[in-house]
Amino acid sequence: MRTVHISSGDVQRKWFVVDLEGKTLGRAAARIALVLRGKHKPTFTPNADTGDFVIVVNADKFALTGKKRDTKVYRHHTGYMGGLKTASVSETAVRHPGQALTLAIAGMLPKNTLGKNMIKKLKVYATPEHPHAAQQPETLDLDKV
Repeated sequence: MRTVHISSGDVQRKWFVVDLEGKTLGRAAARIALVLRGKHKPTFTPNADTGDFVIVVNADKFALTGKKRDTKVYRHHTGYMGGLKTASVSETAVRHPGQALTLAIAGMLPKNTLGKNMIKKLKVYATPEHPHAAQQPETLDLDKV
């Protein structure tokens, strides 16, 4: 039996919608990263982008365990002297509702050009509405992925 290698152009991409309300951030991010990468398909190829599109609604209503909402801190440096910027999850959720989820998912994808293309297939919205109705997205149950 021969190994079949799928190129990115041969992939049939689906659209999935995920409601994040009440879901734990890390568990949801791990399962969404799996779908974005294409590991749920039998045609998974590590060196090609074979994943599907994922629409996340209610991105600001995720759950965190323990005291992470106040103690977990996101850091980035501006590049200038003394330019370390920090923000807790609660501060980040107020300013940018989907950033905590996007950062969690991006950390689970490859750190190369392939991963950058995969994260572009993630659409995050803080409200229950999204503008992708024309793509006819299917509901994705994160417990069964």
